[in-house]
Amino acid sequence: MNTKMVVTLLAFFLVSAALTEATPLARFGSELRCQCISTHATFIPPSKIQDVTLTQSGPHCSNVEVIATLKDGRQICLDPTKNWVKVIIKAILKNAEDNI
Repeated sequence: MNTKMVVTLLAFFLVSAALTEATPLARFGSELRCQCISTHATFIPPSKIQDVTLTQSGPHCSNVEVIATLKDGRQICLDPTKNWVKVIIKAILKNAEDNI
């Protein structure tokens, strides 16, 4: 094999390896932060909520985050210290236990 071909193949493999490794690292890096900058404390009627996501605190964020997706598609971070949000959290955790 000539030197040009070896260098070309080596460059191809290096670029290929970099591209396949960069995608998971980029996605992983974007998840290592808090999603909620501010929280909504005012009661939201359950009829307006489509889905709720609960994210426990961890190395990515020191806060428990409760993100509600409303039926109009908006996502709102709820204040996890409010009683009405605590009721939602308890319901989510109970539902998770029941599904185990």
